[in-house]
Amino acid sequence: MREGYEGTGPGAITPDGCAVELYSRLAVGSEPDIIEAAVPAGARILELGCGVGRMTHPLLERGFTVTAVDESAEMLERVRGARTIRSTIEGLDLGERFDVVLLASFLVHAGDVAVRQGMLRTCASHVADDGCVLVQREAAYHHSDVPRERVDPGGYTVRIVSAEPVGDGVNSVHVEYEFPDATWTQTFLARPLTRQQFEQALAEAGLEVAEYLTEDGTWVRAIPAAGRAPAA
Repeated sequence: MREGYEGTGPGAITPDGCAVELYSRLAVGSEPDIIEAAVPAGARILELGCGVGRMTHPLLERGFTVTAVDESAEMLERVRGARTIRSTIEGLDLGERFDVVLLASFLVHAGDVAVRQGMLRTCASHVADDGCVLVQREAAYHHSDVPRERVDPGGYTVRIVSAEPVGDGVNSVHVEYEFPDATWTQTFLARPLTRQQFEQALAEAGLEVAEYLTEDGTWVRAIPAAGRAPAA
């Protein structure tokens, strides 16, 4: 388990506190629809941090070709129909370029700046010159409007219990997932980013915002910055 990360509940827990069984139960929501509307039909997608395939499977059903990457073997065992690769995101080097690189699940808010920089460099090095990177970022209220909870139509409750500062602009976030038959918790480190800080982080990796795809700014389509050397 990484320092500052923890998970409880039935089944395997990954190094960042994610419970495999929990993520196999969570609903996917509107994410695949947002992605489908933002990229060409049939695009080759590199999905970074795919987990159990919660978004992988709907994207495959929509006709996309997906290469799914995760560091957890237990997560990847749940993925069906996609090419799977076990790796950290920041350590990935496939020597390939994709039409779309997907960095969802608020991973861009990694507490460790070096990890975030590595993730975005991976995005930049794997996207085609005419491709795009889709990033899911936190809403402005994500760390301030706590505690809060929502009841999912699937019959479970998600609670953001706390987001406590632990220094250097990082918060320790504690989340609970309550199902009728089981409860899971996850504690993780997250670094809030203003829009300006987010765009600066992209620029440092050689990316730039093409458009914000949602009104709340949580989904972003980024492209290689002007002047990037074409892939060999």
